[in-house]
Amino acid sequence: MTLFLVVVALTVVLPWGAAPAARRLAGLLPPREASLTLAGAAVLLAGGTVAALTGLFHVPFLAELEHLRFARVTADWPAVVPVSGAAGVLLAVQAVRLVLAARRQRALLSRAWALTGGGTAEGDVLVVPGEEAEAFALPRFRGRAARVVVSEGMLRALGPSERTVLFAHERAHLRGRHHVLSAVVDLASAVHPALARLGPALEFHLERWADEAAATAVGDRRVAATAIARAALVGSAGTGVRDSRLLSVSTGPVPRRVQALLEPEPVGPRGRGPRAVVSGLVAAVVVSALLALGLAYGLHEFVEHAARRIVGPRPI
Repeated sequence: MTLFLVVVALTVVLPWGAAPAARRLAGLLPPREASLTLAGAAVLLAGGTVAALTGLFHVPFLAELEHLRFARVTADWPAVVPVSGAAGVLLAVQAVRLVLAARRQRALLSRAWALTGGGTAEGDVLVVPGEEAEAFALPRFRGRAARVVVSEGMLRALGPSERTVLFAHERAHLRGRHHVLSAVVDLASAVHPALARLGPALEFHLERWADEAAATAVGDRRVAATAIARAALVGSAGTGVRDSRLLSVSTGPVPRRVQALLEPEPVGPRGRGPRAVVSGLVAAVVVSALLALGLAYGLHEFVEHAARRIVGPRPI
């Protein structure tokens, strides 16, 4: 029982340490790999937490499946009921938080699409009236195709080459389905509060991913950097709907993004030292998945041990 609870505790506590490790790992990787690493880490860490709590919650029920009298189980391990009850309460809280987070995401998209109703479609670009300089990627919603939303004010503020960078940037968000990765981390944060720390890092790397795609599209990193800086400088939150789930050219720490575009294209860590650091950080992130698998096996072994202890060995 003690070993089982230690595994559970490690699985639940691990995200507080693994989330910073995942952020450090992402900082050593190119933008695309960094974004996938952060989203994957969020899924693994949230899944490990849910598995741990589910295992605790099901201990009394699994004991019943092993044909153990509930009174005998509670007499041998008095903490089973309160621990299982606490796990059930936490699972219920997680479920409520997940539902609320999902509803917030849908409400955001619904409001964004409603506010673009007066726009004029030009291919995959939706030009909306207004003096505010604004642009963002609006994903597919309720049968409506994904669009690059740009205001008239933004178009007037940018030159032809800068507009090309802007459109390439926002199209990269839609083509890479970056909103899905953002939503995954947002939902994972509803499961475990430590994972909320991955959100800002993911936002930065998603923007960097789109920046690199835009630089490739125009074939000039300096032109892309200038356009990103210009769009961010004139940008505003005029519609009141833009946030990390509506990815925009002017979100995230723009100076860092511009500086990265003025440097050579990132190709990943080089040398034995960086590779060793990456290997260590990867191990720290994926250990939560191993703990989740170990928890499932340990739960089965724990119930089997409990059955042998209470009713004796099974006849062969």
